[in-house]
Amino acid sequence: MSQQGYVAAPPYSQAQPGMGGYQGGFGTGPAQPLYGHYGGPPQAFTTPPAGMLKSPASSAAGMPPPPVSSQYSPNVQQNGAHPQRYPSPPAVYGQPTQSPYNSMASRGPPPSQQLTNEMSALNLGNYGPGPMQSPPPPISSVAHQPFQTPPPPAMGQPQMLPGSQSLNMSPQMSSSQSPQASMSMTSPQMPGPPMAGVGRPFPGPPPPGPGGFQQPGPPGYPQQAGQFGGHMAGPQPGMPGAFPGAPGSLAGPPQKKLDPDSIPSITQVIEDDQAKQGGQVLTTNIRGQVPPLVTTDFTVQDQGNASPRFIRCTTYCLPCTADLGKQCQVPLASIIKPFASLPKNETPLYVVSHGDTGPIRCNRCKAYMCPYMRFIDGGRRYQCGFCSCVNEVPVFYFQHLDHMGRRVDLYERPELSLGSYEFVATLDYCKNNKPPNPPAYIFMIDVSYNNIKSGLVKLICEELKTLLEKLPRYTQEDVGFVTYNKVLHFYNVKSALAQPQMMVVSDTAEMFVPLLDGFLVNYQDSRAVIYNLLDQIPDMFADTNESETIFAPVIQAGVEAFKAAECSGKLFIFHSSMPTAEAPGKLKNRDDKKLVNTEKEKILFQPQKGVYEQLSKDCVAQGCCVDLFLFPSQYVDLATMADVPSHTGGSIYKYSNFQVETDGEHFLRDLRKDVQKSIGFDAVMRVRTSTGFRATDFFGAIHMNNTTDIEMAAVDCDKAVTVEFKHDDTLNEENGAFLQCALLYTTINGQRRLRIHNLSLNCSSQLLELYKSCETDSLINFFAKSAYRAILNQPLKNVREILVNQTAHMLACYRKNCASPSAASQLILPDAMKVFPVYMNSLMKTAPMLGSTELSTDDRAHQRLSVMAMGVEDTQLLLYPRLLPLHNMDVSSDILPAPVRCSEERLTDCGMFLLENGHSMFLWLGQAIPPDLIQSIFNVPSLAHLQGDMCALPELDNVLSKKVRSIISGLLDKRPNSMKLQIVRQKDKPEMLFRQFLVEDKGLYSGASYMDFLCYVHREIRQLLT
Repeated sequence: MSQQGYVAAPPYSQAQPGMGGYQGGFGTGPAQPLYGHYGGPPQAFTTPPAGMLKSPASSAAGMPPPPVSSQYSPNVQQNGAHPQRYPSPPAVYGQPTQSPYNSMASRGPPPSQQLTNEMSALNLGNYGPGPMQSPPPPISSVAHQPFQTPPPPAMGQPQMLPGSQSLNMSPQMSSSQSPQASMSMTSPQMPGPPMAGVGRPFPGPPPPGPGGFQQPGPPGYPQQAGQFGGHMAGPQPGMPGAFPGAPGSLAGPPQKKLDPDSIPSITQVIEDDQAKQGGQVLTTNIRGQVPPLVTTDFTVQDQGNASPRFIRCTTYCLPCTADLGKQCQVPLASIIKPFASLPKNETPLYVVSHGDTGPIRCNRCKAYMCPYMRFIDGGRRYQCGFCSCVNEVPVFYFQHLDHMGRRVDLYERPELSLGSYEFVATLDYCKNNKPPNPPAYIFMIDVSYNNIKSGLVKLICEELKTLLEKLPRYTQEDVGFVTYNKVLHFYNVKSALAQPQMMVVSDTAEMFVPLLDGFLVNYQDSRAVIYNLLDQIPDMFADTNESETIFAPVIQAGVEAFKAAECSGKLFIFHSSMPTAEAPGKLKNRDDKKLVNTEKEKILFQPQKGVYEQLSKDCVAQGCCVDLFLFPSQYVDLATMADVPSHTGGSIYKYSNFQVETDGEHFLRDLRKDVQKSIGFDAVMRVRTSTGFRATDFFGAIHMNNTTDIEMAAVDCDKAVTVEFKHDDTLNEENGAFLQCALLYTTINGQRRLRIHNLSLNCSSQLLELYKSCETDSLINFFAKSAYRAILNQPLKNVREILVNQTAHMLACYRKNCASPSAASQLILPDAMKVFPVYMNSLMKTAPMLGSTELSTDDRAHQRLSVMAMGVEDTQLLLYPRLLPLHNMDVSSDILPAPVRCSEERLTDCGMFLLENGHSMFLWLGQAIPPDLIQSIFNVPSLAHLQGDMCALPELDNVLSKKVRSIISGLLDKRPNSMKLQIVRQKDKPEMLFRQFLVEDKGLYSGASYMDFLCYVHREIRQLLT
C-alpha cells in the first residue's frame, strides 16, 4: 500500500503495514481477582513466564482491525496487515550501532543512568551508561511510530525503545536495555538513635482501619501494606535519616559530603523534556502515546485521541491481566479535566448536532459515536469498540465506505475523526424534558461586625460594579444579591424601581425566598438599581455590632431561589466566622490539638454530619454550585463549612486575618478569576471503558449518588476528576483499551450539551512496557488524592507507611522483572519514574500528612480539599515548587530563568529568588544582596531599609524592575489561583515559612530530606528482594 497521499489528512484511521488495529472482541471469561491495593491471594515477585515477552502492537486510533478470525473482515488486506515484530539483537558496547530512527518524532533512545560516587556509608554518583539488559525482550519495531516515517529497518538492526527519557543521552548507545536510572547505594547500619524510641519509623503494627485494604505480599513476609491498610515489614533499627515521626537529629556521616547532583533531579527532567519536545506539535493519532510532561510547552493537534490537556493517565500501557497489575502495584488511573482551557493556537471543540434524533449511541453499552466504532456491511452497520455489539446505522447517518473500509465522510465528521467534541443534547437529556433556563449568579455577603470593620464589605461592593460587566455572558444573565448576619436580607432590584427594596427573613429554620419577581434580574436592565444597592450596603450596616452569623440557611436560600427560577447557578458566599447563631447548621469549636498524632486525628478532617450533608445533595440536585470565600481570624471548622463547596464543584478560598491593604488585591484577583472561568452547570459525567477493565473509584469536587454517575453542580476549567480502573477480565494486546468520558451539562447561555473525550491505550503482558509508559506527574496526583481521602478514616501513620511501602513495591518489581542484573547496593529506577521518590517524599511533608500541633487545623483541611479537585499540573507544582533565580537573569530575554532545585543549597547569600507553588509566592533576598539590586527593585538604598509587610513591588522605571514585575504578573495570570507575594529576607523570622517549600530538604515540622528518603526506600526495596 502506498504511503503517500495521506499526509495532509489526519492519518489515524488508515491501515499501515506493521500497525495493529482495533478489534472489539470481548471475552466472557471469569473475572480475575482485583489487583493492586485491594485484597487477593499473597503474590510473590515472579518473573513473567516466557510467553509474556511479547511487546504490544501500537496502533493508530480508529484504525480498521488486523485480520483476526472475525466474521466481519473477509478481506484481509483491506482491513490492515499483521503487526510485524523484529527482535532486537543484544547490545554490544564495543560496536555502537546508529539507529535509523534517531530523528523519530517519538522519544529517543533510553540509555541507562548510573550514579556511582564512592563514599564510606552511601554511594551516589554521576550519570553514565548502565549495565546492559540481558537478554533483551523482542521489541515491537513500530511501537509509537508516527505514520510518516521511513519503513522499518531490516531484521537484525537494533531498534530504539520509545517512551524513555534520560540524562546524558547518547545516540550511539544501543537501546535494547530497559531505560532506567541506577545508583550505587550501600546502606550499612549506621550508628544512630533508634527512631522515635522504636526500631521503626512508625512504631506499632498499623491496624487496617475502616476502608483499609489488606495488601498481598511476598509469601514468607509479614503482609505488605495495601493502599491504606495492612502491615509493613519493619526496617532495621537506626536507619539513616529522619523520617515522618522520627527525631530530626541524625547520627552518622554529615550530609554535606554527599553530592546532591548525583541523584535524579526534577528540574533536570523538566528541562530535558522541554528541550526535546517543547514547541512541537503533538498529533494524537497513535494509540498509547505518552505525551510530553505537563510543564512542557507544546501544541496539540487532535487526530482521534483526546488532548492530554483533557485526559492524562498514570500509565499509557495497561497490564493485560489483573495478576500482572497486582504484581507491579502501579495504580491504573486517569485524571480527567473535562473543561480544560485550550491555548489560543488550538482549535476549540467542534459542536455536532444530529437534530431531533440526538447523538448516535451503541444500543448495548450506550457509548457515543467515536473514532473507535468500526463500520461494516458496506456502512450499514457498525461494531462498537467498547462492547463489540453490532448496531444498525440510522438511515440519515448512512455513508458509503472507501476501499480501506473507512467512511467517505470521515474527515467531515468530528465524532468519527477527533478525540474530543460536543453533541447538542436533545430534550431527552434535559430535566422534565424541557430546555433549561440560563444559569444565574447570586452574591451573598456576610455583613457581620468583622467584615464591616475590616472594610471587606465596602471592597466587595465596589468590585462588583466592575465585575458584573465581565460576567462570562453570551446572553446577559440573571444576578441576585443577599446580605446576612443572624438573619437574611433579600433585595428587590427590579429595573422599574427607583430604589432597591430590602426584605428580611428572620425565621432561618424554614428557609424561603420572600420575593420571586425582582430578586434574580438581568444585570444590564437593572444596572442603575444594582449600583444604587451596592453603594448603600456598606452604609446600611456601618453601625452594626452583630457578630453572630448563620451559614447553612444562606446556602438553602440560594437553592430555593434557583428552584423558584427553575435554573442552575452559582452562589458566591463571602463569610468571616464560625456560624454560632441559633439556626440549622450551627457549629461549635471542635479544634482539639490533643487529637494530633493519635488514632482520632482523622476526626479533625471529617465534616460534621447532618444538615450540611443534606444540603450538598439538594445543591447537586438543583445544579447549585457554591464558591466560598472565607475571611477567618480564628478556627471556623473549615472541614464542615467547605463540605458543600467541595461536593458541588465549587472552590474554597481562605484569607486568614484579612486586611484590605495587604490582602485586598490578592482576594480580588481570586474573585475575578473565579467569575470569569469557563464553566458548565448541572453536570453528570460517566466514564465508559472497553471490555476487560472498568472505572471503580472517583476523586474530585463531586457527588456520587450511585457507583457510575459523577454528579457536579458545576464544573470549571480547573477542576479535575481522578478515576481509578481495575481489571474485570484479560485485556488483549492487539485491541488495546479504550475509555470514553461523557459529560452532560448546561452551557452558560442555557444550552444542554454532551462533551465527549476519547482515549486509546496500549495493553501489554510485559511489565517493561508498562513502566516505560508511566507518567510520574499523574501517578503522584493519584497518590495524593487517595492518601488525602484515606486520612478521613485512618491514622496518618498508617497512610504514610502505605505510601512508602507502595513506592518501594513498584520500584522493587521493576528492579526484579525489568532491570539488568546488578549489585544489590545499586538503586535502579525506571526512567519514567526516576523522580517519583522526590514527589512522594514531598507529599508526605504536606500539611494534611504531618501530625504537627503547630499547623492550623483549618489550613490542613483546606489543603486536603483543594488537592481533591486538582489536575495534574496543579499537583505537580504544589509538590515541587518552582524556584527561579532572578539576580543573574538576562533582562533582555523573554524566557523565564531556568528553575533550580528546591533546596537550601541552591540559594546564595548575594542572590534573589522567586518561589511559587500555585498557592504561595515568595521573593527571597540573600543577606549579601548587592545594594544596587535592592535599589532597582524596591527603591531603597539597602536591605535594612525594606518594609516588612510589603505585598507588591513598587513600579519603577528600570529594566530589572520591569522584568521582575512582568515575571510575577505572568505567573499570577497563568495559575488558577491568585498568590500573595511575600518578601522574605535571609535569616529573618518569616524565612521559616519560606523554608518549608524547599521540599528536597528536611521538613520544618518533621519529614525526611530527599536524600534520606531515597536511602530509606532503597533499603525497603532490598528487603523486598531478599
